[in-house]
Amino acid sequence: MEKIILTGDRPTGKLHLGHYVGSLRRRVELQNSGEYDKIFVMIADAQALTDNADNPEKIRQNIIEVALDYLSVGLDPAKTTIFIQSQVPELTELAFYYMNLVTVSRVQRNPTVKTEIKMRNFEASIPVGFFCYPVSQASDITAFRATTVPVGEDQEPMIELTREIVNRFNHVYGPTLVEPEILLPSNAACLRLPGTDGKAKMSKSLGNCIYLSDTAKEVAKKVKSMYTDPLHLNISDPGHLEGNCPFIYLDAFCSEETFARHCSDFSSLQDLKDKYCAGGVGDGTVKKILISVLEEELAPIRARRAEYEKDIPAVFDILRKGSEEARKVAAATLDDVRRAMRINYFEDADLIAEQAKKYVK
Repeated sequence: MEKIILTGDRPTGKLHLGHYVGSLRRRVELQNSGEYDKIFVMIADAQALTDNADNPEKIRQNIIEVALDYLSVGLDPAKTTIFIQSQVPELTELAFYYMNLVTVSRVQRNPTVKTEIKMRNFEASIPVGFFCYPVSQASDITAFRATTVPVGEDQEPMIELTREIVNRFNHVYGPTLVEPEILLPSNAACLRLPGTDGKAKMSKSLGNCIYLSDTAKEVAKKVKSMYTDPLHLNISDPGHLEGNCPFIYLDAFCSEETFARHCSDFSSLQDLKDKYCAGGVGDGTVKKILISVLEEELAPIRARRAEYEKDIPAVFDILRKGSEEARKVAAATLDDVRRAMRINYFEDADLIAEQAKKYVK
């Protein structure tokens, strides 16, 4: 069996460091590892419309932003198929069939759906499309026969539901679909990077993001305003690491080699932590180190983005070609699904012959 990756993002704005450490950086590593036969990365515009139906222009304008972020972090169209979800209509048909295999109560139990509904104030009136987006995700994953889905931990319930749908379909109609596995970040700090305000999740809607496309000046400003230890009022006060954003970010971005390049005053990141906790290290010192570490990571990304920005029509051409390739693959899966469900009427010569015999006088 081929090893295939499917993953993607909603085009509701530029991508940020949470996306980067949660999945983007890993996607590039997997792309360049040579371990996978095919990699599909989707700009999930149809899914984004489930809670932005009254503002489609927001999605329309952010297609290019996400594409630029993908290319700037190192996704290579020669190795990875980058496509737009709405340009592959086969995904919608698959989702429609899968809706018959999962109950309303099962979707309601999904903790990610619960969180998203609360965050968007949908408790009183949930759009049907939004409610069903976990089923749509199952369609996206299975259409490309993905064996691996690299995402953050908040998407784990979605992958579990996809596996349930796959098993249900294969049980009812025969072995047709591939059951995927989730691939979580190996670095615990990358599982869910907090926002700069210390809240549990970096989110565009909360305004607590550092974007991949931010300038060095913007990054520095945001780091300087980061939430730290509210009890660490003086440099001499003992500090606490729990919930302290700069240290969480250093854990996500800073190897020992990286730390050594950006700080000679401490022997290691652990040494910095120990001395901060003991008292004697100011938050400004920690933030200065973090700014330097982030600049090393983001400067080449920023430079690649600037190059792609010079030829936007070429970027759209990458998306067009990727969408055409994705549609071929999804169409082949849909053919298999129709055949398994026995709704491929015009291709079923036996059915036509059988029906013809019934009406022979």
